[in-house]
Amino acid sequence: MGVREAVNHVWQRLAGVSAGEGDAAVGERKTRMLPAILTPYQGARSTQNALPKPTPANLRRFAETPVVRRAINVVKDKIASMDWQVRVRRGYNSSEIADVQQKLNTLRRCLEEPNAADSFRVLWEQVLEDLLVGGFGAVEIESTGDPLRPFHLWAVDGATIQIDSSWDGDPAKTRYAQATGRLGTDSLVPLRDDELMYVRLNPRTHTPFGLGRLEVAFESVNQFLSAHRYAGRLASNSVVQYALWLNEATPEQHDRLIRWWQDEIEGTGRVPVLSSEKKPEVLRFAGGTDADLRLEWQEMLIRMIANAFELPPMLLGVEGDVNRSTAAELADEAFQSAIVPVAKLIAEHITRDLFAKKLGMREFEFCFNDLESRDESSEAAIQKTLIEAGVLTVDEVRAMRGLPPLATATIAAGRTGEQSEEAQR
Repeated sequence: MGVREAVNHVWQRLAGVSAGEGDAAVGERKTRMLPAILTPYQGARSTQNALPKPTPANLRRFAETPVVRRAINVVKDKIASMDWQVRVRRGYNSSEIADVQQKLNTLRRCLEEPNAADSFRVLWEQVLEDLLVGGFGAVEIESTGDPLRPFHLWAVDGATIQIDSSWDGDPAKTRYAQATGRLGTDSLVPLRDDELMYVRLNPRTHTPFGLGRLEVAFESVNQFLSAHRYAGRLASNSVVQYALWLNEATPEQHDRLIRWWQDEIEGTGRVPVLSSEKKPEVLRFAGGTDADLRLEWQEMLIRMIANAFELPPMLLGVEGDVNRSTAAELADEAFQSAIVPVAKLIAEHITRDLFAKKLGMREFEFCFNDLESRDESSEAAIQKTLIEAGVLTVDEVRAMRGLPPLATATIAAGRTGEQSEEAQR
């Protein structure tokens, strides 16, 4: 085998294609996965060489700045604090599922306490943080063998996860690996498909990794930080925007004036008194107004960051074009464009990766209760109209709100009343 054939063989293995592969068998994939990696690498343009690279370390550092942190928290805190439920999936009948209520209670209890240290909100806040920052959210799933607690969940740093692009769908084969930073056999931790929930934001065909919203806004955030630092130095007078011009001054007079200004005037707040034959002139290099701070440029960058996070600029502190008639529309737009897609993505992964793949319970699904309507009164009015029109039943509406059927609730209420009467007697 020559050098060219060996190189082609290596690239084909990286692309998930066996050397000498002919026609695919029945039911197997014919197209190639990630063909873009066969394309020669195009170097970065010279105009971008001065910018920092969007590495995981830089992304996390940028995520700690005030504007980006506000954008992340708007999405993360809203989703993590939503009310949720585990219910019977569409297409299945709860009466045909054995011990349906017990299974629902077990799944909810395990999600509320995913491991010994974290709660539901603590676990998924970590995952949502990685998802918005770098497009990688990872959760390790492990079976326990205990029917009362069938699984444990742990949040994983998504930046350390490597993906095998040649994985063929076999659940017994390794699909992921975590880079531990150690040497030898402990450098990688292999994980099967049912052992890791890997959530990608903005998935694409030319790469197995997602694209985080902070990655989209990375250049705008870098420019905003530079402009903000410059404005801070200018406002604190550490950047001098003027000079003092003395006409026909000798070098000795020039040096003496500098020493006098530095020793007696600068930083003291005293009024400088100058006596000379000709009045000194102040030469200004800028206008001496707020325009020197480039506030409009910073506002435009904040708008770009808001666009990358699919949020209205109002939620990031830019309120110049907001009034009473548009505020509600912008808030609803933020909920529908920035929060609902991410929340549904998380719910779909819990349903598919945890319930279906790991536990084999395809008859159940996870959902957030606050996604359909943000207004409780309008939601109640819609549900009342659907009940009166015969489209939905009372039990179906109660199931949408995470409540048990009316008959079950009535029996439970009756038992509670009987127990209270016995206690009074």
